[in-house]
Amino acid sequence: MGIFKKIFSKSRTLEGGIFFDAISKILGFKPVTVEYYQRAFTHRSSNKMDINGNPISYERLEFLGDAMLSSVIAAYLFMEVPSGDEGYLTKMRSKIVSREHLNELGRDLNLIQFVESKVPAQHFGENIHGNIFEALVGAIYLDQGYIVCEKFIQKKVITPYVDIARLEGKVISYKSLIIEWCQKEKKTFNFDVFEDNGITGEKLFGVKLSIDQKVIAKARAVSKKKAEEKAAQRAYFALQEKISEK
Repeated sequence: MGIFKKIFSKSRTLEGGIFFDAISKILGFKPVTVEYYQRAFTHRSSNKMDINGNPISYERLEFLGDAMLSSVIAAYLFMEVPSGDEGYLTKMRSKIVSREHLNELGRDLNLIQFVESKVPAQHFGENIHGNIFEALVGAIYLDQGYIVCEKFIQKKVITPYVDIARLEGKVISYKSLIIEWCQKEKKTFNFDVFEDNGITGEKLFGVKLSIDQKVIAKARAVSKKKAEEKAAQRAYFALQEKISEK
């Protein structure tokens, strides 16, 4: 009898029993079609196929979730800020659905615990958190429709995270800000990127940011993009008074 109980318990786990309970707690409602949510946490490395031979992964749901987030956030901003023009609304939406912000949402919900993958979790990039969150939103839309999806975004994104006044002063990309300032002031700039393995042997990228042929800031990170952004941030704070004057 004990053996059959263990088999039954394992079967429930595989079919989504334990997963169903855990995801229901995060969602605040019980899924109708749990397969949508299982797909939202399936990494492409799992090499799964549907009955038609199409690959199963969260990436298509990620696309759908991204569109849903943009739609709901756009409608919220349109109603909340009647004085905002198109440029303002677009910029504010970009801040709310930025990769950094979505990664924060995914981490706070600890969504990575559900990911099915043949790749070790420590090898995932930072963006896995935001990608999975978007896929989850896509799954909600397919399972429950627009209204429930909108309510989820309101509860999990807008209410706890969206502060219009704070977001108005938030910088999305220091690199973009530095480049815009240099172009406006007719200054030359250069991001000199090089590999820097450091003492530990870990592969890192170093960046020297020069403005008018003078090195303003240096930084290191695990990717070129992150190293450039970090160097730009340091340059921004070093030149903040000059940039603020303009």
